[in-house]
Amino acid sequence: MLFRHRFSAFAVAAALAVSVCAPSHADNLKLKAIGQPLATGLIQKNKEQPFFENFAARTGLPIDVDYKPIDTLGIKDTEQLRVMKTGLFDLVSLRVSQNSRDEPTLLGLDLVGASPDYVTGRKVGKAFFQTVDERLQKQFGVKLLGVWPFGPQILLCSKPIEKLADVKGLKVRVYDQNLAKFIESLGGTPVPLAFPDTHQSLSLGVVDCAITGPSSANSAGWPEVTTHQLPIGFQMALNGYAITLKAWKQLKPDQQVKLQAAFDTLGDDIWKYSEELFQDALNCNAGKDPCTTGKKFKLKDVAVSPADVQLVRSAVGKVSLPLWAEVCDKTNPTCSQTWRATVGPIVGLK
Repeated sequence: MLFRHRFSAFAVAAALAVSVCAPSHADNLKLKAIGQPLATGLIQKNKEQPFFENFAARTGLPIDVDYKPIDTLGIKDTEQLRVMKTGLFDLVSLRVSQNSRDEPTLLGLDLVGASPDYVTGRKVGKAFFQTVDERLQKQFGVKLLGVWPFGPQILLCSKPIEKLADVKGLKVRVYDQNLAKFIESLGGTPVPLAFPDTHQSLSLGVVDCAITGPSSANSAGWPEVTTHQLPIGFQMALNGYAITLKAWKQLKPDQQVKLQAAFDTLGDDIWKYSEELFQDALNCNAGKDPCTTGKKFKLKDVAVSPADVQLVRSAVGKVSLPLWAEVCDKTNPTCSQTWRATVGPIVGLK
C-alpha cells in the first residue's frame, strides 16, 4: 500500500543547518541544491557534483549553488519533492522511483520492463517528459529540467542462480512498488531498502539478492557480499533535475534559456557516460578486462536467456502498467491514458 510519512523536524533543522550558502559574489543569485547520494558512485562524483560546484561557469549565469549530496543532509530520498515545496531547497537531483510515492506520475518514466536498454529508455523519457513536468509544476511548484539514467538495473545475489526464475523463494532488495510487484510475480519476496542500507543487509542475510546498476553496486562494494550477477535490465533507473518555480521565475527569459541549455548538455553527457560505465562495471564486477572505472571482484556472470528477456518484457503489460495505472489514475485521472498514448507505441502497447 502506498503511504506518506512526514519528514522529521530534525531532518528539516539539519537541512537548514547544512545548506547555508557559501560565501560568493555578493550580487549572484544563491540557490541550494540536493544531489544524489555519495554512495551511488561515479555519475554523482564525476558529472553531477562538478557541474553544481562550478555552476556559474557551466551555465554562464550569475548563480552560485550550495550543493549537498542527500545522504549528507539528514533527509530521506523519498522527501525531495516535499522539501522543495516548502522552499528549503531550490534545485534537486530528483530520484524518480523514490519520489513516486508522493507523485505516482513520476513512475511512468520508468515502469519495469519498459526500458530494457539505453535507446528505448531515452525514447520513453522524452515521450513522457512533458506529462511529468506539467504535473510537478501543478502539484509541487517544481519544474523538470531534464531526465537521465543510472542505467539498466540488474540482479546481484549471494546465493547461486542460473536464471531469473531462480529468485523464487529468495528475498530481493527493491526500491519501488512497481519493482516489488514484479518480484512477487516471480515468487520472490521483495524487501524495500534504501541504497546505503543494502550492503549490510546482504552481508547479514536480511536479503539474498538486490537490484541496482552494476556501477553503483561496484562503488558501494556489493560484490563483496554477493556471488552472482544477472545483467538483465529491469528498469533504466531514470532520475531528473528540477528547479522550484520560485527560483525559475527569478531568472529573465534569456537566462532561463541558458539554464535549460546547460542542463540539456549535462543530461546528454550523463546518458553517454552511464552507458560507458555500464559495460565496464559488469566487467569489473566479474573480474574481467577492460575494467577502468571500478574495482575488480569475482562475481559469476549468469547468462541472460531468451526466457529471462521475455519475462521482463512481458512485465509491462502484465504487471507494471496495470499496477501503476490503478495507483496513478486515482490522483491524476488522465495518467495511464496519457502514458498509453505517448509511451505505449514505443514499447509495443496500445
